[in-house]
Amino acid sequence: MCARPISVDDQAGWIPVCDLDRLKAETIVRVAGRDLLVIWNEGDVVACARACPHEQADLALGRVTAGRLHCPRHAASFDLRDGAITAGWPSQPLRLYPVRITGEQIWIEMQERQPVR
Repeated sequence: MCARPISVDDQAGWIPVCDLDRLKAETIVRVAGRDLLVIWNEGDVVACARACPHEQADLALGRVTAGRLHCPRHAASFDLRDGAITAGWPSQPLRLYPVRITGEQIWIEMQERQPVR
């Protein structure tokens, strides 16, 4: 999910969120002033909504294992590649956001997108 560096002319809609070293140390970082998370997942950086789409639980209190973000309120988890919830749960996928890294700075594009599965 980490993509190409951005140029100065290509920053419209992108916000800086934290340094890569901080994310590696903490695994899940809350984005200040936004209901978003940035997650270190097996060498990739993932940005997603902070609220579980099933029960609105705070996913910042969840855990990341084997490429999945586990909700702290129920047994479901979300695939960090595409946001898909565990099979059998009546929920929309987790909202994901594009991520770029410039130097050591992580940026998120605020326009919401869902990868095609």
